[in-house]
Amino acid sequence: MGDRSCLQIDLTVAQDVLTDAPVLSTWTALPPGPVLDPVERISEILFGVIMVLTFTSSISVAEGGHAETREVLVAALGCNIAWGIVDAAFYLMSSVIGHARGLRILRTIRENRDQSLSQRLILDALPAPVSAVLTPSEVEELRERLARQPDSPEHSVWNRRDLTGAFAVFLLVFLSTLPISLPFLLFSGAGFAMRASNAIAIAMLFGMGWTLGKHTGRSGWRAGLAMVCLGLVLVAITIALGG
Repeated sequence: MGDRSCLQIDLTVAQDVLTDAPVLSTWTALPPGPVLDPVERISEILFGVIMVLTFTSSISVAEGGHAETREVLVAALGCNIAWGIVDAAFYLMSSVIGHARGLRILRTIRENRDQSLSQRLILDALPAPVSAVLTPSEVEELRERLARQPDSPEHSVWNRRDLTGAFAVFLLVFLSTLPISLPFLLFSGAGFAMRASNAIAIAMLFGMGWTLGKHTGRSGWRAGLAMVCLGLVLVAITIALGG
């Protein structure tokens, strides 16, 4: 609270953050942000990269020719398609739960006569740095605005945005297979193809880390190198555990 005079977060800024909050974003008619935020996009790509690397890493120790390599790549492709579908299903389930929770909290704020409880629900749904600097009067004004919001129309279990997000999740997991697999299809030498595939994987990991670093306001280089190390460790663990 001592830094409050430096932050100068007014009600308008708080309202903007409220719109981006996972729960409160279902309470307002303002245009939502991207279907998947950068962290979600990077997480899905990272998952796909780790999965395909567990398959391509086995090619270097496989004693065989193109037939065996093709079998491994087909298995990697099938695995990522399957997990892309699973991830998309979980995304839809999470969306349904998030919508239901947001509407339930909104109804509680509207119908509950205990203003302190309603204000606490609002503060709990906001990011901690924002809720820490809002005054009781600002929170009360937010509560009054939410109470004046028109009733949300009845809608189906999933809306268009949910389905778009689920499809994006599937595509990210599936498409992350292709760059790492292509060298094995383009080059006849297994050794060169393996080195090219690993280089692409490292570049993808670094790019994901760089993106996350910039998203969080940190050094892109450090975040990129950290992501490369994390990805390689996760792949090693996955292979060691029989993944």
